Parts: sequence; C-alpha cells; structure tokens
Amino acid sequence: MFIPRVLSIAGSAAQASAGIQADLKTFQEQDVYGMSAITAIVANNSKTAQGMFTHSVEAIEAQIYAAWEHVGIDALKTGMLFTEEIIVQVASQIEAAEVEHVVVDPVMIGKMGSKLLQDDAIETMKQKLIPLATLVTPNLQEAAHLLNEPEASSPDEMREAARKLYGLGPSYILLKGGGLKGHPAIDILYDGSEFIELESRRIPTIHTSGAGCTYSAAIAAQLAKGNSVTESVREAKAFVTSAIEHALSFERGIGSTYHAAYRKFKK
Repeated sequence: MFIPRVLSIAGSAAQASAGIQADLKTFQEQDVYGMSAITAIVANNSKTAQGMFTHSVEAIEAQIYAAWEHVGIDALKTGMLFTEEIIVQVASQIEAAEVEHVVVDPVMIGKMGSKLLQDDAIETMKQKLIPLATLVTPNLQEAAHLLNEPEASSPDEMREAARKLYGLGPSYILLKGGGLKGHPAIDILYDGSEFIELESRRIPTIHTSGAGCTYSAAIAAQLAKGNSVTESVREAKAFVTSAIEHALSFERGIGSTYHAAYRKFKK
C-alpha cells in the first residue's frame, strides 16, 4: 500500500494547538503519512523563566535526513524556523532533496503574541527559502513584515501585496485575509498572472490557535496527493474553516482549531 508522505519542519507547541502537533493532526485527517522535524520547543507559561528552546542545526538536519532516507518525501511544509542559521540549513536540505512540493508558512508571531522569528532572519527567509517554495502562505501581518510595508486594509491592497510577494520568487502566493476587518474571510491566490479570490464567512471566535499551521499543512497534504495548487488551496480552506467553526475552548484564553471537524461535521 502506498500513502502520500508529507514532512513538517516546524516548532513543537506544548499545548498542541499549533506547530508540529497541529500539522500531524491535519496530516492524519487528510489521510497522508505525516513526519516531523522539530526546530524548537515552544512552551510559554507563567511558571518557568524560559518557554522557548531552540534545537541545534545538527538535530534538525538529522531529522530531515531520517525522514528522507527511511520514508521519502512527496511534499513538505515549513513553519516556525526562528533563526537565520536554521533557515539556511533547512533551505540547503530542501534544495538538495529536490522535493516537488514545498509550502512555506512564514511564521513570525504566535496567537499569544510570542515572537517566532528573529528580526535578522527575515531577510534570510526572503533570500534563501521563499524562492524554493511552490507556495508561500503569509497572513496580513507576516506579509507586511516581509515587504516592510503597512498591512493591507482592503482586497485591492491585498492583491497588490500578493503581486509584490510573488516577486520574491515562489511559484504561488496565498495571502490570507482572516485579519481583514469589515470583510468576509478573503484569501488571495496569485501565480504571477491570475488572482483567485477565495472567500468564506467570517466566524466570530477568538479560538483560532493553529489555524495558519493547519491551513498550510492541509495544502501540503493535498499537493502530495497530486492535486493542483488551486484545488489544494480550496480543499484546505474548507478544512480549516470547519476547524475554526467548531473550535475548542478550554476556558483558558485562546482555544484551538478542531482538526476532526471537517470529517465529523462535513455536510
């Protein structure tokens, strides 16, 4: 039996709503074989002085090679990479592996406000990693950081930002507009010549932890199955929208997207 194989290179979130944990849950729900290369452990809390523990580049390198050697990789996604050194290492391994489908989620700031990418690593991400991507999936805040410009505040400004981001070298840009006030949840997909607008209703909830990770992981899974970028994004948007609609609240701040929702509540 063959099953599509997908690797996530990202941080581990102790509360399991985002990062590697969200990706692996998504891969399972998408019926692909999920693997992980953990770049850091994120465990922010009120009890310990430290909540971020970055792995060595040697540890990250070994994990990627182990997945590649023992299983194989049909698609991969990157999430939290945090440092310039890690980005350089990951980019070099992706290039050497010649993986057909690469989804880059340029994770910079967590839902709880945690800084997940160092300032001096942004330029390295733009130069080393983004040009290798099949698809890059920034939200409005991340796009603004990548472009060093104010956040887009309308669909027209989103299209212009997507055009500029495409100039960084990926095959596609998916600019996510979940944070766009006064509009439905609009995302803009751009391939250098055509804009495709994907819209879903805005769900009134604060419980969206892991939504971006889940979205990019679902896209990577769909690409591994052989679907086109447009098909993959449409399916992934339906998946993450359902996960947000049926989000989990633990009554301790921002809750988690629910990864089983699409299967359990799909109409």
